[in-house]
Amino acid sequence: MKSLIKTLLIGASFFTALSINHAQATDLKVGDKAPEFRLQATDGHFYQLSDYLGKQTLVLAWYPMANTHGCTLECKSLVEKGHLIREYNAVYMMASVDDLEDNQKFATEQKADFPMLSDPSKDTAEAYDVLNLVRVASRVTFYIGKDGTILKIDDDINPKTAAEDIAATLATLGVEKKS
Repeated sequence: MKSLIKTLLIGASFFTALSINHAQATDLKVGDKAPEFRLQATDGHFYQLSDYLGKQTLVLAWYPMANTHGCTLECKSLVEKGHLIREYNAVYMMASVDDLEDNQKFATEQKADFPMLSDPSKDTAEAYDVLNLVRVASRVTFYIGKDGTILKIDDDINPKTAAEDIAATLATLGVEKKS
């Protein structure tokens, strides 16, 4: 009985830590150059920030862990309402510290039609300063301009309305619509 209680307390602590956003999610701030990254995605390709410089705004949405409730809701929002984001000259992707295989399974189950990046080394998550107490990424979305500077850091994410909120933020930031 004691081990069951201990297991339940550890599990509850883990999921509580996953859902807590820091008051200051990152030491990076608006106007800073975004850290370069090169991460493999669920489609097998590697993506890097420099691929988008001078071309498109990049929306990089960090999420804690594949197959958890909030992450599933966020992914579903981006799948179902991603067309709202695609109206803009922007590319969006989700990123976690999950292994590629876990993210591939998650992406397949959710029918993700956008890159889901894996950072199992946690190097990029550390560069973006999004690792939380349990060493998974906090739910933080970075808006990175065509010049590589951070336009906005959002750590107040509603997973159910992530796509609508990203599109609204792109409009507020003045990101041009596709012609």
